[in-house]
Amino acid sequence: MESSNRGRRTLFATLIAVVALTAALAAPATAITNGQLDGDGHPHVGLMVAQLADGTPLWRCSGTLLTETVFLTAGHCTESPAAHVEIWFDADVTDAAAHNYPFSGDVGGTPYTHPDYDPSAFFVRDVGVVVLDEPYTATNGQFGRLPGEDSLDSLQRGKKTTFTSVGYGRQKSFPAAASWKTQALRIRMVAHPHLLQINVPGFTGDFSMLLSNNANSGGTCFGDSGGPNFLGSTNIVAGVTSFGINSNCAGTGGVFRMDRSWSLDFVNGFLN
Repeated sequence: MESSNRGRRTLFATLIAVVALTAALAAPATAITNGQLDGDGHPHVGLMVAQLADGTPLWRCSGTLLTETVFLTAGHCTESPAAHVEIWFDADVTDAAAHNYPFSGDVGGTPYTHPDYDPSAFFVRDVGVVVLDEPYTATNGQFGRLPGEDSLDSLQRGKKTTFTSVGYGRQKSFPAAASWKTQALRIRMVAHPHLLQINVPGFTGDFSMLLSNNANSGGTCFGDSGGPNFLGSTNIVAGVTSFGINSNCAGTGGVFRMDRSWSLDFVNGFLN
């Protein structure tokens, strides 16, 4: 049984992280909030389940194929004790039996986490990759693309920069007293949040940015971790979904930037 679901983590103002853990099969992991069904819009975005070496499921996340063999996700999705990853690319994975979820996906692979990743401060180097056991080609030629180094520094809040967030996490999240209203289907969804903060010393730092999470723009939630936040309507993965400010997935969503040298050097090491 999948013992826990790992969505985007929750980050309090003190920058102390806690992981939202839930029993996956009893209460499937939490996705894009206030978004729309993605359908075939992003066939290169997949749902991953990290596993122990013996195949025991651990947690679930989202991610993006950059090539036929390299899958980009968050570092807290690939960290130890994960030894293997299974990935599904269907837009709808709600029928667990039909998809053999969470045990055997469309393709499997080996997880790798940034060498400077620190679980106690995961948000500083929150990037990981999965190298697939065999090429996955059913994406209609679509793949994610890395941004140029430091290219996001030119973004400004006042210009209302919009992103395309894609993932398989919760559609809605509620406090424990109203958890029965939580919507957590394994369906690929899309939302279009806008930039709130970037390059703010002491909070987002130079490693992350905050995007809107509200009923108008939509946003990310648990289960979306590692999923792409494409710049505008492009295929450029500006960042991967990383953390949230509260357990209700409201207000803001934290994104780990992919334009920094430490992110690009790590991922390009696998692409090259």
